[in-house]
Amino acid sequence: MNSLTPILSTVTASFLGSFVEVVEAFTIVLAVGITRSWRPALTGAALALAVLAALVLIFGPLLALIPIEILQFVVGVLLILFGMRWLRKAILRSLGVIALHDEEAAFSKETAALQAQSTDRRADYLAGLAAFKAVLLEGVEVVFIVIAVGGAHGLTLYAGLGALAAFVLVMLIGLLVHRPLATVPENTLKFVVGLMLTSFGIFWTGEGIGAHWPGEDLALIAIFAIVSLASYAIIRAMRGNPTAKAAQ
Repeated sequence: MNSLTPILSTVTASFLGSFVEVVEAFTIVLAVGITRSWRPALTGAALALAVLAALVLIFGPLLALIPIEILQFVVGVLLILFGMRWLRKAILRSLGVIALHDEEAAFSKETAALQAQSTDRRADYLAGLAAFKAVLLEGVEVVFIVIAVGGAHGLTLYAGLGALAAFVLVMLIGLLVHRPLATVPENTLKFVVGLMLTSFGIFWTGEGIGAHWPGEDLALIAIFAIVSLASYAIIRAMRGNPTAKAAQ
C-alpha cells in the first residue's frame, strides 16, 4: 500500500492538473480551427508541442544531477506556492469574488478576435500564432506539474502518463462533441488539484529538511485531509464574513 500511495497520488494530481490546462488550450485551438481553418490551428499546436517536448528533454535529465534532498525542498516549496495560488483562485471563485472561468465565453471571445482579423493578409499566421501561444502557455504549466509532482520521487514517468491520459481524453471528447468543454467542473478540479499540489509540497518540503513522516508515504493522505479541512473552514468563514470577501 505504501508503495502505491505516491504512484496513485502522482498520476491523479498530474491527470487532473493537466486536464484543466489542456481544456483551456483546446478551446483556443478549436476556435482557430473552426473560425479560420484547421491547418494553422494544428500547425501552431504541433509547433508548441515540439517546443514543450524539447523543454522536457533538456531539463528533465538535469533533475538527476541535483541531490534528492535539495530537489525535494525546492520542488516542495514551489508546489506549495503553485498549489496555494490555485486554491486561492478556486476559493474566491466559489465565493463569487471572481468570475468562474467560462469556456464558452473564452471560445466566443477568441472567435470574435479571429473574425476581426479575417481581412488581414496575415490571418493564417495570426491564427496559427494564437494556437501556438495557447498550447505553449498551458503546456508549460503541464510540464511544471509533471516534473514537480513526479521529479522529487523519481515518478516523472507516472506523472507523464497521467498528463498524457488527460491530453488523450480531452482530444477524444473534443473531437466527438466538436465544441468547447463548457460542462467540465473546472473550478472544482482546480480546487482539488490545488489541495493535492499543496499537500505534495508540504510532504516534500518536510522530506527535504529531513523530516520523518509518520506512516511514510501514507502521511500524504493525512496532509491532504488537513489541507482540505482548513480550506473548507476558510470558505465557511469567508461566506459568513462579507467584509473579508470584499477585501479580496
